[in-house]
Amino acid sequence: MKELPEPFQKFEQEHPKVRQAYEALAAAAHESGPLDERTRRLVKLAISVGASLEGAVRSHTWQAKDAGVTETEIDHVVLLSLTTIGLPSMVAARTWVASALAEA
Repeated sequence: MKELPEPFQKFEQEHPKVRQAYEALAAAAHESGPLDERTRRLVKLAISVGASLEGAVRSHTWQAKDAGVTETEIDHVVLLSLTTIGLPSMVAARTWVASALAEA
């Protein structure tokens, strides 16, 4: 995975206990259900796309790749968002994913 963005690094430095609690919560959520790692990564990417969170889309793209998700599968997740979030938002998400994949 790529280096975390500077604002997140600053948050981590200024509030390490909050960051640790956040990481523990995230780990507990990931481990609490029946979904496998690949599926969880695709779901997190889809949520990020739907919420139009550029940084999260980039991060979850990298995490999905690290979990063995193919670029074609990642693109399909973004394409599926078309009828829910609309063409402009889907196209924006595709550009964020393409940029993230180019950096990976």
